[in-house]
Amino acid sequence: MSDTRRRVKVYTLNEDRQWDDRGTGHVSSTFVERLKGISLLVRAESDGSLLLESKISPNTAYQKQQDTLIVWSEADNYDLALSFQEKAGCDEIWEKICQVQGKDPALDITQDPIDESEEERFEEIPETSHLVELPPCELSRLEEIADLVTSVLSSPIRREKLALALMSEGYIKKLLGLFRVCEDLDNREGLHHLYEIVRGVLFLNKAALFEVMFSDDSIMDVVGCLEYDPALVQPKRHREFLTKTAKFKEVIPITDSELRQKIHQTYRVQYIQDIILPTPSVFEENFLSTLTSFIFFNKVEIVSMLQEDEKFLTEVFAQLTDEATEDSKRRELVNFVKEFCAFSQTLQPQNRDAFFKTLANLGILPALEIVMGMDDLQVRAAATDIFSYLVEFSPSMVREFVMQEPQQTDDDVLLINVVIKQMICDSDPELGGAVQLMGLLRTLIDPENMLASTNVSRTNTPRMKTEKTEFLSFFYKYCMHVLTAPLLANTAHDKISKDNFQTAQLLALILELLTFCVEHHTYHIKTYIMNKDLLRRVLVLMNSKHTFLALCALRFMRRIIGLKDEYYNRYIIKGNLFEPVINALLDNGTRYNLLNSAIIELFEFIKVEDVKSLIAHIVDNFYKALESIEYVQTFKGLKGRYEQEKDRQSQRLNRYRRDARSLDEDEELWFNDDDDDDEGEAVEKSRMEDDFSDSYGKYMEAKKVSVTAGAANGANGANNNGKAAVIPPASPSVTPNNSSTSSVKTVALPATPVVKTALVGLVDYPDDEDEEEEEEEEEQSPRKRPRLSS
Repeated sequence: MSDTRRRVKVYTLNEDRQWDDRGTGHVSSTFVERLKGISLLVRAESDGSLLLESKISPNTAYQKQQDTLIVWSEADNYDLALSFQEKAGCDEIWEKICQVQGKDPALDITQDPIDESEEERFEEIPETSHLVELPPCELSRLEEIADLVTSVLSSPIRREKLALALMSEGYIKKLLGLFRVCEDLDNREGLHHLYEIVRGVLFLNKAALFEVMFSDDSIMDVVGCLEYDPALVQPKRHREFLTKTAKFKEVIPITDSELRQKIHQTYRVQYIQDIILPTPSVFEENFLSTLTSFIFFNKVEIVSMLQEDEKFLTEVFAQLTDEATEDSKRRELVNFVKEFCAFSQTLQPQNRDAFFKTLANLGILPALEIVMGMDDLQVRAAATDIFSYLVEFSPSMVREFVMQEPQQTDDDVLLINVVIKQMICDSDPELGGAVQLMGLLRTLIDPENMLASTNVSRTNTPRMKTEKTEFLSFFYKYCMHVLTAPLLANTAHDKISKDNFQTAQLLALILELLTFCVEHHTYHIKTYIMNKDLLRRVLVLMNSKHTFLALCALRFMRRIIGLKDEYYNRYIIKGNLFEPVINALLDNGTRYNLLNSAIIELFEFIKVEDVKSLIAHIVDNFYKALESIEYVQTFKGLKGRYEQEKDRQSQRLNRYRRDARSLDEDEELWFNDDDDDDEGEAVEKSRMEDDFSDSYGKYMEAKKVSVTAGAANGANGANNNGKAAVIPPASPSVTPNNSSTSSVKTVALPATPVVKTALVGLVDYPDDEDEEEEEEEEEQSPRKRPRLSS
C-alpha cells in the first residue's frame, strides 16, 4: 500500500519552459548525513537507481498544486516537480516539508525565495499586515488596483501576499463582474485598467488563482479582459474566435463531462498562453512557469482519461477503417488521432509505450494504409504526422507489421510502398512532405535500430535471425523497385528524360537514400546495384543541368569507391564508369566550383588509398585526357603510383627469372646453410630439417610431375614447370574479364599447393619479407588475383 501511495513521477523544467520526464519511482523523506538535513529521495522503480536527492531547505518555496503535485525551485531556472499517483501520498510528503519549514500544511505554498534586502524589508513589516490591503473592488478604484498589481511583481514576498489577498476575499470574481459592467458601458479606460490587472494576476504564477480564473464560468471573461490591450487602437476579438470560429468537434461523442470540460479548458488556456499574452521578456518568462505546468498536466490527464475509455477508442478506429465512412468524417477522425498522438508526447516513457501499444492493438497501422492513399491532401498530411510519431516511437513495431502483411500480387498495397509512392507523388514544389517521408524511410531501413530476435524453426529449435536480415531481404524484394522506379525511368537509354527542378529534387532525395543504403547495407545493395547496373544509370545524372543533382550522383559513386571493395571496383572497370565523371570534369572547364572540387577529391582518394586496380584503369584509359590538368597534382600522382607499381612488378618477375639448375643450386646452398643457423634447441633443429627433407622430396616429385604434365595444372599453379624464366611481364592493364584466359601471366610465385614449409624457404630473400606476405595473401584470396599487383 505504501508503494502505491508514494509512487511519483519526477519532472524538471527545461530551457524551453517545458517539463521533461525524468522517470518514475517511489519517494521518501529521510535524514541524509552528506546533506546534513531531511531530504526528499526518489528511487527508480525499475532498477532502484537514485532519480532525485533534494534537501528540504528552510528557505525554499514549495507549492502544492492540483492535489497531486509538489513544485519547487532548487536554483536559478531549475524547477522540479513531483507528480503523485495518489493524493494521500502527496499530502504525506507535503506535511513533512511543512514540518521541516515550520509551516501550516493547510497552505498551498510555503514561501518564495527572498534575497537579503527583501528579507530585511520583510522583517520591518508588522505582523498585523500579513496581507496586502486591497482597495475596494469598484469602478473608481480600478486604476489604483492596477498600480498595486503591477508594483508587486518585482517582489516575491509581495506577490505571495497579494495572491493570498486575492484568494481570501474572492476578489477575482468581483473584478470579472466589473469587466462586464465596463464593457456594457463601453468604459475603455476601465477596460484598459482591467487588462493590466488580469495580466498582472497571471504573472503572479499561482496555481490556486489559475483554478479560479480558468473555471468554466470565468475563463471567457478573463479572455475578454485580455482583448483590451492599451497599446492597440481596436480590441482583439479573441472571444469571437473561441466561441464561433474554433469549433469543438466530437468525432465520437464524449460522454464523460469531466473529460469534455478538461479538453475545453486546456485548449483555451493554451490559446491564452500562445496567442493572447505577448512574448514574455527575459524578466517575465519565469512568471508563467506555473501556467506551462498547468497546461502540461492537463494534457497528461486528458490522454490518460481517453486511453482508459476503451469503447471510445475502439469506435474511433472502427469508423476510421470502415469503407462506408464518409471522407469528411474520416478527415475529422484522422485529425483527432493526430492531436491525440501529439498530446501523448507529454506522457512519461512507460506510459507512452503503453499508449502506442494500445494504438497498435486497435489497428492504427492498417488504418494508415487506407488514409495515406486518399486523395485529400490534408488527410495525407495528418496521416504522415501520425506515421512519424509511430516510427519515432518504435521502428521495429512498424517493420514487424509490414513483414506480417499478406503478400498480395500487387506490392503497391504494402504500407512502406504506400509511403514511398506518397513521397514520389508529392505535389508540393518544395517537396516538404517528401523530405519528411524520406527521413522516416531512412529510420526504418537503418540497421542501427534493428535488433536480434530469437525465432523458432519448424523443428522447434531456437535460431537467431536478426531483424536486419529479415527486414532488408523483405525491403529489397518488395520495395526497392518502387523506390528506384523514378530514377530508372528518367535515365532510360542513357539520357535524362525529364530535367525540371521538381524532378531533380525528387531524384536527389532518392539518391540520398540509396547512398545511405550503400553505406549501411553492404550485401543487399551490392547485389541490387550489380543486377540493375544501377551505378551506370545514376551516372547519367552527371549530365543534369542542376548541379546539386550531379553532385548527388557523384556522392553515390564516391560512397561505393570509399568502401574499397574489389567487387565494386571490377564492376566499375568493366562498365567503364569513370567516363561520365571525367567528361563532367572536362565539361566543367576551368570553373573552380563544388563539382570540380568533388571530382578532384574522388581521384585524390583513389591515389591516397592506392586502389591499384582503379589507378591502372584510370591511367591506361584516361591519362591523356587528364594530363593537361596541372592546377592540382592529383593526376600526376596517379601516374606516379602507376609507374611505381609497374616497376615493382617488373623487379619481382626479374627476381624469379632464372633456370632450373641455378634454382636447384640455390636450394642446395640454402639447405647447407641451414645447418649453420644458430636457432637454439637441437631437437627443434632436427625437426625442422626433417620437415624440410620431406617437403623438398615432395617438391622435386611435384617438379617431375609438372614437367610431364606440362601446363595442364592451369589455375593450380601452372608455372611450377620450372619455366618461369620465359614468362613475359604481366600487363598492367589486366582486367577481371581477361585474367582467367591467361592465368600463367599473373602468377608471381613458383609455388604449388602441395609444397608449404620448404617452398617458403626456397624463395626466402631477406629483403623481401613484405612482398612475400602480399603474395601469400593473394594465393589465399583468389578474388584478389586480377588486381594490378598480382
